Amino acid sequence: MKAFYSDTFVLPLPEHHRFPMAKYRLLRERLVDEGVLDRRDLHVPEPATWDELRLVHDPEYVDAVATGTLPADAQRRIGFPWSPMMVERSRRSVGATIAAARDVMCRSAASLALHGVAANLAGGTHHAFPGHGEGFCVLNDVAIAIRVLQREGRITRAAVVDLDVHQGNGTAVVFAGDPDVFTFSMHGSGNYPFRKERSTLDVELDDGCEDVEYLEALETHLGPVLDAARPELVFYLGGADPFMHDRFGRLGLSMSGLGARDRLTFAAIRRRGIPLVVTMAGGYARRLEDVVTIQADMVSAALAAYG
Repeated sequence: MKAFYSDTFVLPLPEHHRFPMAKYRLLRERLVDEGVLDRRDLHVPEPATWDELRLVHDPEYVDAVATGTLPADAQRRIGFPWSPMMVERSRRSVGATIAAARDVMCRSAASLALHGVAANLAGGTHHAFPGHGEGFCVLNDVAIAIRVLQREGRITRAAVVDLDVHQGNGTAVVFAGDPDVFTFSMHGSGNYPFRKERSTLDVELDDGCEDVEYLEALETHLGPVLDAARPELVFYLGGADPFMHDRFGRLGLSMSGLGARDRLTFAAIRRRGIPLVVTMAGGYARRLEDVVTIQADMVSAALAAYG
């Protein structure tokens, strides 16, 4: 499995900033140290081009990101101060999802078992809207990747399976009314964003939701979503933030429950013969190593499902 990473492009953050930037490097190192991925499987992507960004984002917003003219309130909404490295890292992370999607779609159906999955060891920046970023999301990597592959004629239909604890509000707005892209978001009802958008299907969970209830809801909805969407490619946002010890999660899933979530999801997608791109989305556990463990286990589960 090819995995693309951008953790060598580190945006400078103030001391004690809430965003755990180190998790991406630690995840990559864990995957190599434990033999889940070989170093030869890891690739630094090219940055997404400005024209690719404009397939989803308003030209004025792209220009403001590029030139450092984002107003102070726009930077606060994103949660990151503007810097050249913020731009570089954001473009590289989008490029990672595009590269992963191109990789899986260039494989023949006959080799799906070996080559039907690729990963961005970051990504899942689903709070980025066409005209603004928010919630630590500058650019919407999954939405841009879908539009790029559609433009290249590699796919027509796609599905977004978003199991981050927060609704994929930006993604919902990008694809509103588009019959070729099914957006499925299963998230906390009482959590950020407090003004929800409308995905193709939203499943809202009460605070404190635990493993059994969560997995029952996922099993109820995931198969019908995939069957209705008939996607040629699925993008998975496997956030670590439904974890019971996440600082911003408010749900009650255990590590074993999150592992079951991933296995259930990958098995359903694999049974239908659909290529898969895995992104990491959010994760803010009190112990950073818990985020790394959850997401390393997710990558291992994807390999097991498609290997």
